[in-house]
Amino acid sequence: MVRAGGILKLAVLIFAFLLAVLLAFQLFEINLDFKLSSVISGSMQGNEGPTKPIRYKCGLSKACPVGHFAFKIVSGAASVVGPKVCLEDKLLMSGVKNNVGRGINIALVNGRTGDLIKTDFFDMWGGDVAPMIKFLKEIDDGTVVMIASYDDPATKLNDEARKLITDLGSTVITNLGFRDNWIFVGGKGIKTKSPFEQHIKNSADTNKFEGWPEVLEMEGCVPKRHD
Repeated sequence: MVRAGGILKLAVLIFAFLLAVLLAFQLFEINLDFKLSSVISGSMQGNEGPTKPIRYKCGLSKACPVGHFAFKIVSGAASVVGPKVCLEDKLLMSGVKNNVGRGINIALVNGRTGDLIKTDFFDMWGGDVAPMIKFLKEIDDGTVVMIASYDDPATKLNDEARKLITDLGSTVITNLGFRDNWIFVGGKGIKTKSPFEQHIKNSADTNKFEGWPEVLEMEGCVPKRHD
């Protein structure tokens, strides 16, 4: 009986030892799995790379406030690359769209909806100013007018054409000269001078290209018309 009791105690001790070993091994596996998961997760996060910058409409540097249209406008480059006009992420005029040309390029946009009304360009070197005068006189009140020069915008301009563009909010048009670069956003029925206008004179001392000044680029937010 004593011998059988000793054997039973030994069996209990062996069982307890094996159980302790099993529990310790399982605990080790859980801990190891946790550490490996943490390492893998950290590695995956590190491989995600930098967050992509937010892209705003027309490539603007920041978003426009509610109730405004985002725009970007670029003048032509010498006599080689035509201008670009973008509104609300829609390319309205460009060389790719094949709707730009030498002289003054104009896009008309509905001031309430932002919808494109029409585009046209007028050759101010070898063309006639009369078609542009007719075009400008037919613009309806509340229309956003976006203009970009290309090559020469001024040779055929006369006082009547300059006055019509002045009435759209331009302050530069009265002094616009041969091969000057000019970009402008105004409106029919505007009560003040437009804040959206850039101009650079054609000057042999400052021209970036031979015979032409550097390209102009402007972005901004045009308030929608509500009345």
